[in-house]
Amino acid sequence: MGKFLPYVYDIEIRGNSMLERSKDFEKLIRDFIVQKKIENDFRLINQILGSAGSIMGNIAEGFERGGNREFVQFLFIAKGSCAELRSQTYRALDAKFITQEEFENIYGKTEKISYLIMKLIQYLKSVDIKGYKFKNR
Repeated sequence: MGKFLPYVYDIEIRGNSMLERSKDFEKLIRDFIVQKKIENDFRLINQILGSAGSIMGNIAEGFERGGNREFVQFLFIAKGSCAELRSQTYRALDAKFITQEEFENIYGKTEKISYLIMKLIQYLKSVDIKGYKFKNR
């Protein structure tokens, strides 16, 4: 039990930090779409919103599974969603829906979230504890 509590504390702090960042980021993306009034490109909007929502959703779902292996799997999916969002951001820039400065802001935020996700993946792979659902085994 001695190793388990610091593990849970560390995972909750790291996970909640990423979850909050991704939640704030999704809100920024939603507000951005409304302000830019790019609602005429439904496909791009759906892909951008889907990618942004997938980041947060996969972090939360992976954590809730309670095992490191599953959590890591969902974190990699969230990381992939960061890359997908960066790709959609290039499309928005090319279509002149966003400025270079807006592009760099979104791109930088997705890189930061992706970096934090990778750090958590590395941490989860380095600890001996398999996850909180295994604490009594």
